[in-house]
Amino acid sequence: MRFGIKQARWAWIGVLSLALVACDSPESLPDDGFIDVPGGRIAFRVIGGGPGVPLLVIHGGPGGSSCSYVSTLTGIAAQRPVIVYDQLGSGYSDRITDLESLAVLPRFVEEVTAIRNELGLDELHILGGSWGATVALEYVLTAAPTGVLSVTLAGPLIGTERWLADANLLVAQLSEESQRAIQAAVSSGDFSTAEFNAADREFASQFGRRRPRSAGDLIECSRRPEGNSGLYEYMWGPSEFISTGTLREYDRTDRLHELNLPVLFLVGEYDEARPETVREFQALVSGSLMTVIPDAGHGSSWDQPEAYNAAVNEFLAGVESR
Repeated sequence: MRFGIKQARWAWIGVLSLALVACDSPESLPDDGFIDVPGGRIAFRVIGGGPGVPLLVIHGGPGGSSCSYVSTLTGIAAQRPVIVYDQLGSGYSDRITDLESLAVLPRFVEEVTAIRNELGLDELHILGGSWGATVALEYVLTAAPTGVLSVTLAGPLIGTERWLADANLLVAQLSEESQRAIQAAVSSGDFSTAEFNAADREFASQFGRRRPRSAGDLIECSRRPEGNSGLYEYMWGPSEFISTGTLREYDRTDRLHELNLPVLFLVGEYDEARPETVREFQALVSGSLMTVIPDAGHGSSWDQPEAYNAAVNEFLAGVESR
């Protein structure tokens, strides 16, 4: 691993100095840098500090980034170190040069192993959001890891077929104009029309991030390199409403019962990962908990950061007090 602390420091540092305390535990953790993984390097950052066991956060996508967590997870970062990173192909990490061999779920799982090994995370909690929850779930189910004290699955993608069924139910709540535009795009395969883009924005404002952005919000996201839309389309598809990518057949519903560690299902009241569906998933995991964040969509840490931080802090504190 090559940390490159001074040479490669992320543009977030100015924002962080206003929002977060310096990381003072554990002493061995650097504050940012790069980690070698199969296919390239991934960029990471450690925010906050405190006596709690570190929390590793896995962002959504595929092709998203961790930038929003810097300003939305400050409440959690006041209690413990929070490690955020950009998956290969995203944010400040290297781009994927061979989608067929590298844009596969097991390789993203390997990133978690690499981070733990390089940062010496013998004990940790894991939080995955959306597609990040898929990676977290797959890691726990397939890597047989030790030292994972808990996992939080926020707005999780557990199975593609169920996700698409829920998306269709939510589309039915949009304006008739948007419904027609989405139906036309799905039928024709053309997702580039102005009508579809408007419908997509309406869907996102209702079930994605419900709180509008204003000037100065998420400055760190505006400074990051462009994401990788090709990665999203290759693995998922052209939109939230249809999956044509490599995740089209993904489903781990039948393996949820294998989880034998503390699990929190976290979802927004208006999440596109519908609370009704997530409640069914939660019932399959013995002893698991579920929290619904009021007046929040899929981006619940953005819509209601105080409630989101409080829910995660309460869960992690409860795990550590056992």
